[in-house]
Amino acid sequence: MSRRDGPAGPTVFIVDDDPDLRAALAGLFRSVDLAATAYASAAEFLGTTRSDGPGCLVLDVRMPGLSGLDFQAQLESLGIHLPVILMTGHGDIPMSVRAMKAGAVDFLTKPFRDQDMLDAVTTALARDAARRSRDSGLMVVRTAYETLTAREREVFAHVTAGLMNKQIAGLLDLSEITIKIHRGHVMRKMAARSLADLVRMAQALGIAQN
Repeated sequence: MSRRDGPAGPTVFIVDDDPDLRAALAGLFRSVDLAATAYASAAEFLGTTRSDGPGCLVLDVRMPGLSGLDFQAQLESLGIHLPVILMTGHGDIPMSVRAMKAGAVDFLTKPFRDQDMLDAVTTALARDAARRSRDSGLMVVRTAYETLTAREREVFAHVTAGLMNKQIAGLLDLSEITIKIHRGHVMRKMAARSLADLVRMAQALGIAQN
């Protein structure tokens, strides 16, 4: 689905088949200066072009067609990473446990207090901001890693596995001085201030530590 650039601020996406509740929630969020967009079903949400900016999803559990719980379970495979708040008028403990295990920020039983919903949304938006920050940082690391030569990547892997320059030189059949030069290039290109920084980057990139 094509996306367009969204507004600077976060958006709360409401998915509920009750038009009165959709309107009430949209009004509540807008009263605290949050953008809000409402949909009558998961299918409507998926079929609408929307921004890819920060935000969260407020989902009703029981809806015609795809339920909130089932929709929540499909989000990752659909490439949607928005935090989820579930709400229901017929909640039970197994349902709430399933929702929370699937990563829901909160599970609210109707009728809920406006403040409880606002608190849940605040938590969800903070979680989304943290995820976006992590993703942005990882993108910087990946971009830097792509600038390394094939040999530098070999040295990177061995260094972050804890090997000394002499050991790496033996493995790669190079001089220790050459390994030291490659290691310096790796540190500079990766903007790593220490070996610990480099190890954290390797872990973030999923480079195996032998």
